[in-house]
Amino acid sequence: MEELNSISIVIGLLIGLVAGGAIVFVALNSVMRKRRDGILKEAEAEGEALKKDKILQAKEKFLQLKEQHEKEVRERERNVQQSQEKAKQRESNLSRQQQDVANKEKQLDRLKEDLEQKFQGLERRKEETEKLHAKQVDLLENMSGLSADEARKHLVESLKDEARTAAMSHIKESQEEAKLTANKEAKRIVIQTIQRVATEHAIENSVSVFHIDNDDVKGRIIGREGRNIRTLEEATGVEIVVDDTPGAIILSCFDAVRREVARLALHQLVKDGRIHPARIEEVVSKTKKHLEEEIMEVGKRTCIDLGIHGLHNELIRMVGRMKYRSSYGQNLLQHSREVANLSAIMAAELGLNTKAAKRAGLLHDIGKVPDEDPELPHAILGMKLAEKYGEKADVCNAIGAHHDEIEMTTLLSPVVQACDAISGARPGARREAVEAYIQRLKDLESVAMSYGGVTKAFAIQAGRELRVMVESEKITDAQSDELSMQIADRIMNEMTYPGQVKITVIREKRSVAVAK
Repeated sequence: MEELNSISIVIGLLIGLVAGGAIVFVALNSVMRKRRDGILKEAEAEGEALKKDKILQAKEKFLQLKEQHEKEVRERERNVQQSQEKAKQRESNLSRQQQDVANKEKQLDRLKEDLEQKFQGLERRKEETEKLHAKQVDLLENMSGLSADEARKHLVESLKDEARTAAMSHIKESQEEAKLTANKEAKRIVIQTIQRVATEHAIENSVSVFHIDNDDVKGRIIGREGRNIRTLEEATGVEIVVDDTPGAIILSCFDAVRREVARLALHQLVKDGRIHPARIEEVVSKTKKHLEEEIMEVGKRTCIDLGIHGLHNELIRMVGRMKYRSSYGQNLLQHSREVANLSAIMAAELGLNTKAAKRAGLLHDIGKVPDEDPELPHAILGMKLAEKYGEKADVCNAIGAHHDEIEMTTLLSPVVQACDAISGARPGARREAVEAYIQRLKDLESVAMSYGGVTKAFAIQAGRELRVMVESEKITDAQSDELSMQIADRIMNEMTYPGQVKITVIREKRSVAVAK
């Protein structure tokens, strides 16, 4: 009985579990169905919203495209309308031009008819005039007893004699007037030209004075055993005279450029305070470079002052070098500026090209300041330099012919020659002694430089001493003695000079090492 009860209980529990499971399944199914329905409704709502949004976007895009299309259509219509209006305007212009051409053709036809009528009238008048002329000729022939050809010949001969007499009389009067006025006019032009130009000139010398504040500087300039002064003289080619003259050191050299280099270098060394051979060579090198720049600046400033343009840089540099060169004691740059101004004024008086005249006047003596010293007259050398650096033929001829070395081919050449003579012919403007002295010093240096192994040669003490620097590797001590004798013999045989000339051959060996 208990087993039946237990079985009944188990069966009841199973039935209960099955029934509970069924109830749970039905409940879960119902819940899932409701949730599915909710999700479907939400999806449908979202789909409807998305559908509406896309429809709105499509409508907006359509409206934008439609508006853009309408805008393009309107733009095309406006362009077409403008083209049509332009075409109509062109047609109107063409019609108007055709009408104008037709009117002009009608006017030309009327003018042609008027000219034909006038031409016919002139023909009739010509015929009547010829008839009257023939009648008058017949009448004159009857009255004079001469034919028309005979009367014409007689009249022509009479007029020829009268014209010949009048012409001869006029020529004679012109020649007499020209003889009376030619010299007077030429003098007037020359005097006016001279009066309109300043007569500046400077007498060249061969000595410069370097002033110092303290005589103690002299000992530093001389240096230990004369090393400093010897190095300075060798580097510059200038004799430096340090004597008892208070507050002054004398720089002696015929070349003004060398003296200026020495003066500027001394000024820099004294100001800096460091005076020794290496420093001296450095300062002299820098001073030479600075002076070259100053020479270039002087040349440019001179060209600007004279209004000369397009000059080659080498010619400008030569113009600047003229500042340190003299011609018979007359400063060459001032002389050339003066000749340039004189030439321009005289060319203006004669109706010539004033710019070319001024250019030729400035460059006429550039042959005196070359970098080298060839065996050519300075006028020929200047002409070759001008040709080399692109100057025109008339300027080159004026430079080469101002001392009659070549034939003059243009009117500019005698103008420059005359102005050169005017500038140099004033009393005191030139001195022959200075030019001869400078040439003698140059000749002394040239004689020494003609020997092998010579590196530098400097004429100092107004030409009474010639210092010759030689290479120690090529010239021995014994050869130095022989070289001094050879140079002395050649100077005695080939040159003319006052007093005596001492030849000093300097052979110096330097050993340089660098500690690193």
